[in-house]
Amino acid sequence: MKSVCKIAMLILTLLAVSVCGFSQSSVMEKPATTTQNLVRGVIGPAGNNASWANYSVFGLVPGSGLFPISSSTTVFYFGFTAGTEADLGNMVVYTTVRGSLTITAVTPVTLGGVSNPSILLSNSSVCPVAPSQTTPCIVRFDPTALAMSPASDYYFAIYYTNNTNNSNIAGTQPNPSQTSLGGTYISGDYTHLTVGQSIPSAATRGPSFLMYVMNN
Repeated sequence: MKSVCKIAMLILTLLAVSVCGFSQSSVMEKPATTTQNLVRGVIGPAGNNASWANYSVFGLVPGSGLFPISSSTTVFYFGFTAGTEADLGNMVVYTTVRGSLTITAVTPVTLGGVSNPSILLSNSSVCPVAPSQTTPCIVRFDPTALAMSPASDYYFAIYYTNNTNNSNIAGTQPNPSQTSLGGTYISGDYTHLTVGQSIPSAATRGPSFLMYVMNN
């Protein structure tokens, strides 16, 4: 009788361990939501470039530089190095075939739900530390409904309105060797181009302002 009881207890113990093991396994296998870089951002000295009134700034995310990460959203991060307020006139992402300047799609970008925000760099809730070249103020834009593909290039275009505030701001400008991002800038508003038109200039330098491109 004692042998039967011992066998029964052993079976119950094994069942309990098995159930516990399956339970832990199912929990561990759930995919974790993590914030990841979609492309190599700025990894070295941020650099600095000032005075942006009446300029359109283009930040290039090359398809050839994308990491093999699947994401239905894209989030852009800007670095400011001086100024108290940045006034944006409009923001869009132009998609082109990789290596081309012809626009195949236009995707709006927002901050706080609007495409023409004013960013109060003097507000400690926006910039806990005053913007400088050594301590850039990082601003995160709203998630954009854009799934990036290696077959395309992406130009994040922002227009800085022609006013005194934007004459006094500065942004990060890294050496091209410090990032796989690219950039250029042109006087005037080029954020209202349409499909079939062309980006007015290829990226010829490191990105101005654009520091990181992530999935969250």
